[in-house]
Amino acid sequence: MKWLWWVLAGPTLWAVVFVAVYSAHGAVCAPIPGPEGLTTGARLLLIGIWILGVVAFWPLLRAVPTGTGRAARLPRWGAWIGFFATVFTLFPVVFTTSC
Repeated sequence: MKWLWWVLAGPTLWAVVFVAVYSAHGAVCAPIPGPEGLTTGARLLLIGIWILGVVAFWPLLRAVPTGTGRAARLPRWGAWIGFFATVFTLFPVVFTTSC
């Protein structure tokens, strides 16, 4: 059952970064009443959170069990799925969104 933790670690880390980025987005956009764009500081905050989230996958990808069996392959897939989900689903929010 330890491999199940490894399989879920990547998507769980993605969920944490997802919540952090959208929470920061909501916090910086709440005081802005109209459709104005994000300020430079707010944009840098979102980019910083996103980069920290992407970098947080480095220890996970390094620690995933190695081998050829299912118990090693599935955790690797879970970590890579979480990594690519973090990169591709949050990129538009961080770089192209407005309030």
